[in-house]
Amino acid sequence: MSRKFLHDISATSLQVAINQLFGFAIFYILSLSFSKSIFGEINWTLAVLLTSFSILSLGIDQVIIKKIAAGEDPKLMLSLYFFHVLLAGSLFYLFLLILNFLFPLIFLKHYLLLFFGIGKLMIFFASPFKQLSNGLEKYKSLFYMSVCSNIIRGAALIVLPFFSVLNITTVIIIFIAGDFVELLLSLFMTKRILKVSITSNWNKKKYFNLIKESLPQSGVVIFTSAIARFDWIFLGILASDIALADYSFAFRVFEVSTLPLLIIAPVLIPRFTKVFQSKNVYSKATFNDFFALLKFEIIIASLVALLLNILWVPVIDFITHGKYGSVNRYTIFLLSLSMPFIYANNFLWSINFAQGRLKMIFQIFFITFFINVSGDIILIPFFSGEGAAVAYLLAIVMQFILFWIKTDLPQLQENKFIFLIPITAIAGAAVPLFIFEQTWLILIMSLCFFFLLLFFMKFLGKKDWPLLKRIATI
Repeated sequence: MSRKFLHDISATSLQVAINQLFGFAIFYILSLSFSKSIFGEINWTLAVLLTSFSILSLGIDQVIIKKIAAGEDPKLMLSLYFFHVLLAGSLFYLFLLILNFLFPLIFLKHYLLLFFGIGKLMIFFASPFKQLSNGLEKYKSLFYMSVCSNIIRGAALIVLPFFSVLNITTVIIIFIAGDFVELLLSLFMTKRILKVSITSNWNKKKYFNLIKESLPQSGVVIFTSAIARFDWIFLGILASDIALADYSFAFRVFEVSTLPLLIIAPVLIPRFTKVFQSKNVYSKATFNDFFALLKFEIIIASLVALLLNILWVPVIDFITHGKYGSVNRYTIFLLSLSMPFIYANNFLWSINFAQGRLKMIFQIFFITFFINVSGDIILIPFFSGEGAAVAYLLAIVMQFILFWIKTDLPQLQENKFIFLIPITAIAGAAVPLFIFEQTWLILIMSLCFFFLLLFFMKFLGKKDWPLLKRIATI
């Protein structure tokens, strides 16, 4: 296998694993330490802030990665993006302070916005350094920059309860401290390890050209952020903090279960960019290999969804003392149905983004956003978290259909049958669920049926290992 590919995957795998481990530890400790009402308010606050800062990036982060991977001056790209986050982030926090002055009653309930906002502002300021590392394919540096905050926050929340009762003031201090240290570390590593510094010679023309080039992607970022967290925000407004606490717990576990996607996604953009810039070098077989990679991603997604549904109630009720398991059984089922489509959407988005088809991507994400928001507004008042899950599923499936129709590659039609794989996962679980009562028997038999169906339908075979080795050399 290509040592470069394995090194990149190893670095991103470890980064994602650590972030997910400590991220879920943080989430789990907060869910047990506070009432559903306070836990829901914390999640609502973080959803608003993360959505806001994602929108404020205007999609420049992805454009910067693409430009650096294509060979443009890293120092200039870093300087332009850092100026943007410094300006946009400072204006946003000033806006929060003005709102607090004008509408103090609102901030009596949502006071966490001001405190958590300080920490998320530091993370926003650190983002250009992470995108620089990603574009340069310096995944080891990206690893250290990305895990710092979660490790500090997670370790502090794990240790502190042994010495004192965890309260909201302590949580605020831990969150701000972790995010601030991540910014300092990112600055240090960029200067000392990557040897790239921010230039003071700011170029107004190039900055506005970058903004102009990023405009289609900025729409995508807005819609993606909305799809990822608007359901949380709407639940807090249209339902209750308790409903948000239940749903956000299920959604967070669902996000953790997409860990394999988080590992592979960062290395796709630089590689697809190089492929489409070197059309004479890469043959049709190379693209076939990429679609073989998609097949393995769909298998992994279907397998994880299968395990998630079988183990959800017994495991989650056990670790949360009955708070978040049974109440979310239908929510997690609906969310898990979208998992194979999320993998496919990321794959197809990476192809189109590398080709520069930003307008088309914008249109697809606008439609996805419209479906998701409309579904939230209509369904949440009647079905609470399950309504939000249905709206999310419909939006993701429609996004997949549009990407599949709009992506111009002949390999799409040749590989359309890989989307029978999720059906094999459902079929693999159906029979044991009706026959057995013990969870461990249902789990074992479902896995056996699933893999037997994959081999029977020739989705897996003897040729797959050499194929994986060839993919790794791309």
